[in-house]
Amino acid sequence: MQLPQDIIWKLLLSILIGGMIGAEREYRSKSAGFKTLTLICLGSTMFTILSQIIGAPNNADRIASNIITGIGFVGAGVIFKGDIGVNGITTAAMIWVTAALGMGIGAGYQLVSFLTTVVILLVLVIFGRLEIWIEQVHQTRNYRIICDYHNETMQRFETLFKHYHLTFKRSRQMKSGEVITGEWLVKGSEKNHRHFVHSIMNDPTVKTFEF
Repeated sequence: MQLPQDIIWKLLLSILIGGMIGAEREYRSKSAGFKTLTLICLGSTMFTILSQIIGAPNNADRIASNIITGIGFVGAGVIFKGDIGVNGITTAAMIWVTAALGMGIGAGYQLVSFLTTVVILLVLVIFGRLEIWIEQVHQTRNYRIICDYHNETMQRFETLFKHYHLTFKRSRQMKSGEVITGEWLVKGSEKNHRHFVHSIMNDPTVKTFEF
């Protein structure tokens, strides 16, 4: 059986679009990369085409409507909780939007899908650079310091946070024998964090410093 030419072009376009988005994710070493997003776009296109062919005239979305449900399970697999916040949400969103692009191609909206892909890539590039700038002016880090216990030991480090214009929230303190451990969630610019780290690294009273 010979495939109609329009179906062939749709499948080729879905491979191109999925590959373009996948290449960007692969370049950033994300969990869903080149092969994954290409297959998601191709699969969504094929399911949409089959839905139009197999479905009744008034029920052409019978198969395609389940793509959204199915892709949710794939997206959930790349989301995980990190040390600070939740990671993988952007990659999950890319899986979701790639499936939408595949559905658009399968439904016959090739030009709209291609233009949307261009916009998505521009957003990823421009916003990626904006994130780098934000990361430089505002970082959140976990600090853990262990040192010998003395009066005002933890207050000394908190005064140092203020000296380097870092805002902090004390997580917990633990004393074991003559040793005390302090943990903080600290926010500030990359430059201020670097100055604080340098100061602690050269402090002979600090036994352990995790950052």
